[in-house]
Amino acid sequence: MTLQTWLLFLAATAGLSCSPGPNGLLALTHGALYGRVRAVFTIVGGVLGFLLLMLLSMFGVGALLQSSETALTVLQWLGGAYLIGLGIQQWRAPGLHLQLQDEAARKNNARLFRQGALAALSNPKVLIFFAAFLPQFVDPQQGLAGQFAIMALTFAMIEFTVEVLLAQAAHRIGPKLEQHGKRFNQICGGLFILIGLALPLSR
Repeated sequence: MTLQTWLLFLAATAGLSCSPGPNGLLALTHGALYGRVRAVFTIVGGVLGFLLLMLLSMFGVGALLQSSETALTVLQWLGGAYLIGLGIQQWRAPGLHLQLQDEAARKNNARLFRQGALAALSNPKVLIFFAAFLPQFVDPQQGLAGQFAIMALTFAMIEFTVEVLLAQAAHRIGPKLEQHGKRFNQICGGLFILIGLALPLSR
């Protein structure tokens, strides 16, 4: 993976992590309810769940590469179309509406961890997204294991950092996301559309 490709992946991952989703919302909620330290258990569970889904997607991409590079090219174009469609959907999405309920102050850290992991694993769209997203950054002429390891570590680092920041600033960020949620969705949606257009064409 070249530095330019990694920087593109870094930017795309940051956009993905910053866009509203179940795990980001959970980190925001648990940060407001229990504080940043306890919310870390939720965040770690979610990140590990995402890494498992990434691993499954990577095995699929690796098997595809072994069978046909043409199939990978087709998948890259289909993935670009999917990202554009996802961006349009995100652009049209309504703003966030947080419901912070003091329901689980009694919950232990293991249950918070499980909540984060299940929020990631129970969303089948994430698996589809990774299957469309990851091939955009794969160079079939280089070793797959190294590229996949770099992408997985980069994603885990960005996702963890963003969710910790959300949990830490929950009381301040929550109302702002509710107030400006529509514009925030449009920015994230526009980023996905640009990625969907640029990556297949850059090959």
